[in-house]
Parts: sequence; structure tokens; C-alpha cells
Amino acid sequence: MGLAADLVYELKNVADPAISPDGRRIVYTRSWAVRDEPSPATRSRLMLADLNSGQDAANASEREFTRGNADGWPRFSPDGRILAFLRSAQPGEPRQIWVMPADGGEGHQLTSAPKGVQDFSWSPDSSRIVYCADTEPAAGAAASKTADGPRVVEVNRLRYRHDLQGWRGDAHYHLFVIKLGSGEVAQLTHGDWDDFGAAWSPDGASIAFVSGRRDDRDSRALTEAYVVPAEGGDAECWSGGLTSVGAVAWAPDSSRLVAVASDDEAGLVLWQGWLYVLQPDGEPKRITDDKQRPVLGGGPGAARQPEIRWTADGRILFLGEHRGQSFICQTSPAGGETRQLWGGGRLASGLSIDGKAARAAVSSGSPACPADIQVVELADGALSVVTDPNSGFLARQPAASMEKFSFQRAGYQIECRLWFPPGFDAGAKYPLVLDIHGGPNGAFYDAYVPWQQALAGSGYLVLAVNPRGSSTYGNDFMRAVLDDWGGEDYLDLMAAVDTVCQRKYVDAERLGIHGYSYGGFMTSWTIGHSRRFGAAVVGAPCTNLYTMYGTSDIGVSFGESQWGGSVMESPDKLLARSPISHAAKVTAPVLLLHGEADARCPVAQSEEYFVALKRLGKTVEFVRFPGSNHAFPRTGHPRMREEYLARLVRWFDEWLG
Repeated sequence: MGLAADLVYELKNVADPAISPDGRRIVYTRSWAVRDEPSPATRSRLMLADLNSGQDAANASEREFTRGNADGWPRFSPDGRILAFLRSAQPGEPRQIWVMPADGGEGHQLTSAPKGVQDFSWSPDSSRIVYCADTEPAAGAAASKTADGPRVVEVNRLRYRHDLQGWRGDAHYHLFVIKLGSGEVAQLTHGDWDDFGAAWSPDGASIAFVSGRRDDRDSRALTEAYVVPAEGGDAECWSGGLTSVGAVAWAPDSSRLVAVASDDEAGLVLWQGWLYVLQPDGEPKRITDDKQRPVLGGGPGAARQPEIRWTADGRILFLGEHRGQSFICQTSPAGGETRQLWGGGRLASGLSIDGKAARAAVSSGSPACPADIQVVELADGALSVVTDPNSGFLARQPAASMEKFSFQRAGYQIECRLWFPPGFDAGAKYPLVLDIHGGPNGAFYDAYVPWQQALAGSGYLVLAVNPRGSSTYGNDFMRAVLDDWGGEDYLDLMAAVDTVCQRKYVDAERLGIHGYSYGGFMTSWTIGHSRRFGAAVVGAPCTNLYTMYGTSDIGVSFGESQWGGSVMESPDKLLARSPISHAAKVTAPVLLLHGEADARCPVAQSEEYFVALKRLGKTVEFVRFPGSNHAFPRTGHPRMREEYLARLVRWFDEWLG
């Protein structure tokens, strides 16, 4: 399948950097896809980079540190002697904590949690680990077939399943403490809610964590910050007055917390949060503004939380984002100006800081590089690349080049990224594909995106727009899409297309459109309102908001704030804003791509749209990806990722010539 297969099987990813307390070593995760027939899969192992006694990070030597098939999430103990990490016996199986000497040697399994470990944190004396795990096996779909025959599945709450975490039933995440010497385990939290994201206080006496204990927790995905004695006891809420909390870290004297949180009534902390200082008696104090959005990991089953460090000399260091770019940022517990110490022109996902807060390890990528591990000297921002695993592939397959531009429309500045095919000739004419991100509060970054690269590498210009609703441009800009899907956001996108089509090298008669998730919604909405596109690829869309409300894992908690009400309150509005209601006006040939195990935008959303278009006599093809959840184009089975990219390019080749 040409470039599609190359992108899936040739590219390697590096992530989860952990720098040793003395700043001399970095352990990180390297992952790659393999073609072993008949079952390709993804592998991940830990790599160790020796920074030459901390003097010359640019000439670091690296080597394979573990030999498992699914190793990740490394963290050094505070004394620097032990490395803990998560390992699955095979990719997709439950992950357990393993520990091994930090200078190499034999590792051994520390935990035996029935459903695996989600995240963990070291005690300051390096003798214990607090971790997050299920309190009971998740009953339901996985247990519906037993040795003595099928069993019924009982559902008692709205949030009984999750696209990434799978069937939840009545299971909940809670915190456990394990002693390294004896292996003794004690459950620290209990209750009909989820607890995760633990952080051990520097004095060893307390553990802070994120919890969803509100009375309306089943219908709203809102969270709070709690603190519990490390030896067990009652947990105390420290985040009163805030609607949601995403991550916490301690002050050096263990008296206060810094948290990524929000006081916005919609509770969209994942998309737009701020740093707050929390204390047991007192109001939360916001110390950052919209100029930097603190990066969040996403909770159980999602990416690791980048480190937030409150230093002994009164600085708070964190990974922030602004206008589609990442930065290491520094602010004060008292508030005031936030400084950018490093960054710009990149998308960073991981941050780890050494014991003296002098050096940081970062995992990031740029438009020209999918991923690398870098060392940043925090005093002056000096940068050294530790590893660049894709340099050979990029020499053979150059990345597309990118131009950024902005325009004003209806009160907002709309930023766009235009990708050019390798070997671009301004005197020629090129077809253009409009690519639409998900969310709707996601964003396009200064980053290497496989499907954009596949399209550009096949001769297409690719226009990636951040319309109103996108994150990293401030809270007002992000909130502008609420209760207006397909309104001003659609007009922003069309204005961007108008702007680019004025360029002489754009063939305005050969326009395509692609989007995934909310991008799939907007793609199907757009072709129901405009005839200018000659082909459309619609990935995992929500085409019927009325039925998605009751079938998506976040239909209630997400849908009510995004769509301005429930099915019971606003049925006519939800149907009017559903692309399926405008299917009769579609003229573009449509390719639907959807994972069959998608709980976020269920596959029925494509089924309904396919039937409507087919019954209306439209040109439509529907491709189903077995065993694939909502995230499969990025993290799914390699064969499914390859098929997505190949079919995307092939559809535009067929209809745009």
C-alpha cells in the first residue's frame, strides 16, 4: 500500500521520558509496528540514554534497557536507585508494575492487580508506591460468556463503558499502596467513584489525587482534588469552588498543591485549564491565564501526565500550549507573568525534570519529525537531541513542508496550516484536501500527522484549520463552538478554503474534505451544505446527535454541554444540527471509515448515514474496521491503521484525479 504502509511500519515513536534525579540518565519508551504474519502488532520497550555524566547530552549513548513486548511508563525512584515501569505480558493485556535496578539487571513484577495498573507514584523515601487500579473485575461484556454458558449483563449507571477503558460496569478505579520490600498491599480509597492521578507529598505523610465524587458524577464528568493520609483515613477535598481538576502536584513543604483545574461551568478542563494553588483552608487561587494551557495526560487508560514541578526556590514548571505549539513554562505560586523557557514550533507530550530542576527531558515532534527525545537546560533553554529514531526514514521520504497563516472572521483570528507536497512547484496546479480536527475542542499543532503526510506525499495540498472551538487559543475562543456545531465553525472553515483557493497553484475544481470524530461530523455537515467538494472521506462521525446522545459513552456528560441540551429537552434542535437531516443535499462521493468497537462515536452513526445516502441514490462506500475503538487511526492495530491511510488516499485519487 505504498506510503501508507511505510508510515505505519517504518515510523517509530518515542515517548514517556523519565530523567534520573541526578540528571545523568534518561529512560524512555520506544514503540514500533511489526509485520509478523499473520498478526502484525505493536511492540514497546524501554531505552536508556546515558548523558555522559551529565556533561554532554548531545552525545548521549543509548541502548535497549528492557526486552519485554509491551513496556512503558518508566519512573525513577526519588533516590535514583530503582526504576519502576508498567509491563504487559502482551500488548493489550493488563499492565503491572515491574521494578529493576536503575543501573540495569533483572526486573521483577511487583503488582498483581486483576485488571492491571493505570498509573503510579513513588513515596519520597523510595520504599513504597501508590498506584491506581480497578477494585473489582469489570463485569459485563467480557464476562458474559462463561464455562457454563452465557450470562446476562446488568447495567445500573450511565457511565458503564468507556471507549479506551472498555466495559466498566460497576467497577471503579481506586488507590492502593504497595511496599517494595514485602509486597504488602493496602487499599487506600473506597467508594462508588473513581480515584486516580496520585501524587505523594514530599514529607511522606499525605497523598493527593483526582476524584469524581460529586453527587452528579454519573451524568457529568467533573472531578475534584482530594488529600488522604498515606497510612489511610478520610480524604479531604482541597478544590472547593472548582468544577474540574485534571492533575495535582505538591509544594516542597507539603502545605499546598498546584493543580490543573477549571472553574468553567462546562468543566472542559481537558481542553482548557489553568494552574491553581490549593490549600486545605482557603479559596483556590488561579495563577495562570489563557496564554498557556497546561497539558493534561487524560486520566486512566490515557497518556501519562507530563510532570508539574513546584521547586524549592519557588518556581512552578509545567508543559504548556499556546496557538498549537508547546512550551516548557515557568510561573510563580503568587501568579504574575508566565515565562516560556523552551519551545515553539513543536508538539510535546512528555516532560520529566531532574532533582535540582536544572534539566528536563522532553518527548516532542515537529512538522518535519514525528518524535524525538530532547534534553533542555532550564537555565538558558539550551537544547540537545538525545534520540531521533526516524532520521533514516525521513531521508528516504521527506516530510511535507508547512506554512502558517491567519485571517480575521466574525471577531476572531483563525489560524491555518497549509501542507505542501515534497518537491512542490508553485507553477503547477494541485488538488486541495481540507482536513478537520476532532473534539470539537481539539487543535492542529506544529506536528507531523500521518494522514496529512500521506496525502501531501501523494501530491495533495492539505489545509488544516483551527476554527473557533479549537483549544490552545483561549477559553472564549474554545467555548464559541458550544451549542453551535455546524454554525460559525463551519463558516470559519469555508472562509479558510476561500482564502487558499485564491492562490494560483490551488486547483479549486479539485477539492476534497476529510475529518475524524467531530471532524467527521463537520465533514458530513459540510457536504450537506456545500457542493464545492468533489470527494469526502468521513472518519468515525457523529451524524445523528439525537441517537448519539443515548449510545455514545459520553453522550450525556459531553453532549449536553456541547449541544445545548438533552434529547428530552431539545429533540428538534439536535435533529436539525445532525448531518443526516441534510443527506439529501449531498453531491460528493462519500467514503465512511469507522471502527466497529467505537464507543465514543458508535459505528451506528456511520450505519445510519450510509443507509440514508444509499437510499437516496448517492455515491457512498462504508468500510468497517473490526475490533477497533475510536482511537484506532493513531493507536490501533497496524493493519487497521495502514488500511485507513491507504483508503483515504485512494478515495481522493479516484474522485479528484
